[in-house]
Amino acid sequence: MDTQEIIEYQADAAVVGAGHAGCEAALALARTGIKTVLLTLNLDSIGFMPCNPSIGGTAKGHLVREIDALGGEMGIVADKTALQIRMLYVGKGAAVQSLRAQSDKNAYHREMKRVLENAENLRILQTEVTEILTEEGRVTGVRTDGGVVLCRAVILCTGVYLNARTITGPVVKNSGPNGFSAATKLTDSLIKLGFSVRRFKTGTPARLDGRTINYAACERQDGDSDIYPFSFLSERPPENKLPCYLTYTNGRTHEIILQNLDRSPLYNGVIQSTGPRYCPSIETKVVRFKDKERHQVFLEPEGADTLEVYVQGMSTSLPHDVQRAMYASVKGLENADIMRYGYAIEYDCIDTLDVLPTLEFKKVRGLYTAGQINGTSGYEEAAASGLRLSGAGGVYGDSARQAPARPAAGRGVHRRAHRRSRHQGHGRALPHDDLPRRTPHFPPPGQRRSAADRKGVCLRAGDEREVRRLSQKKGTVRRAHRPLCRAHPPETGGALSRGIRLRRARGQPHLRRPHQARNPPQRHYRPLRAVRG
Repeated sequence: MDTQEIIEYQADAAVVGAGHAGCEAALALARTGIKTVLLTLNLDSIGFMPCNPSIGGTAKGHLVREIDALGGEMGIVADKTALQIRMLYVGKGAAVQSLRAQSDKNAYHREMKRVLENAENLRILQTEVTEILTEEGRVTGVRTDGGVVLCRAVILCTGVYLNARTITGPVVKNSGPNGFSAATKLTDSLIKLGFSVRRFKTGTPARLDGRTINYAACERQDGDSDIYPFSFLSERPPENKLPCYLTYTNGRTHEIILQNLDRSPLYNGVIQSTGPRYCPSIETKVVRFKDKERHQVFLEPEGADTLEVYVQGMSTSLPHDVQRAMYASVKGLENADIMRYGYAIEYDCIDTLDVLPTLEFKKVRGLYTAGQINGTSGYEEAAASGLRLSGAGGVYGDSARQAPARPAAGRGVHRRAHRRSRHQGHGRALPHDDLPRRTPHFPPPGQRRSAADRKGVCLRAGDEREVRRLSQKKGTVRRAHRPLCRAHPPETGGALSRGIRLRRARGQPHLRRPHQARNPPQRHYRPLRAVRG
């Protein structure tokens, strides 16, 4: 160690990265009494939404509900900053329906940052982590660009920042998302420790000026009025403030894309990395599904204080001139001005064969990974993994080594964790699906299909009490919610019952579930209370 190097801080646990995984990890550790430090490249990137400004949705809404049942913060912040909220696929079965909130991305960042700043046992530090310090196969701290942070456990939640570079046509920049700085030094340290590092890529669409969009040519998508919030602590459902709109690509759009594939970084060799599952670009969709005459395009407001509109469904890395022509070919966007062009982003992530099912590195005790560094996609999956391995889900970092079971932060406090099986929640099933099997079969992501198939009941019909009871053992929720009333949640007389009526009208059979009472009570929602650490 350099004699001039200073010890910036000494903590029990250090969380590297303040994205959605890092925020939940840091809060879970701090709320269980663990002295924690959250390290981030930029305080303005805390809880930032670099891609879709939404929480929940298909295969994700139930994860947010489970995060809330375990004492996480995502559901509460999503309710406070929602622009609209609605239940998707109400005409289908309960297991397919998904709660989704359109979020104000700037308000979400500010609220999450406020929660972190006021959390006990938690310090936030803006710095770049350059090296993981170890001694005799154990974590001892991290080196930053200004000193050393000593700790007994490190959780890497680096997101898409490791050696990140953005790509738009021929323009390649060494940058993180939205112009934030990339982390350029940590990858070398991970390789020296024995990690197998690979490259992944993802992308984002353009942002349009809302004043130049012809909304009259699009289908209006309003939020639901008879809906329930993500969090059981929210006193009332979020207010629907702004609508979204739906339009479609067409033959002309697809023709422009196909004529310029040789200029697409995805197809001309500029991008050779692999994309995470379920994040296809518009180029990939047009090439892969040539039989489709059109693809859905959702126009979503980015916030109440901005005119930027997110074009969901048209993620791209094509050159600027091609993007202008492509977007202008879509009905309603003929005269739309682009405020930010779409881009692809490449970043380093690990081979998850290097970590245990607990997400602890096999070669170094006390070193964990969560979120997109494991090759995942989506804010909700990242938040669920960060919360789980920080104690709320019961990480057994020593279990595979024939030693007493302890969570990530339990290295120094000798606190025994509980362990949920994959049948007790989707957050526990996710690691099994993040880690590839040593057979040709690669499992589908846990949030879509897993052994926790009680999803349609466990977080809707009141079985979240079991999840919350387990989280009490860790202290993320010190006192359980009051017993749920039979009228909660409001599917009994709300969105879910509409789906039942639609199936009945079509002559389709449906299963009677516990929450589908014959005589539903008049009061559909009752606020619940809990005391959080």
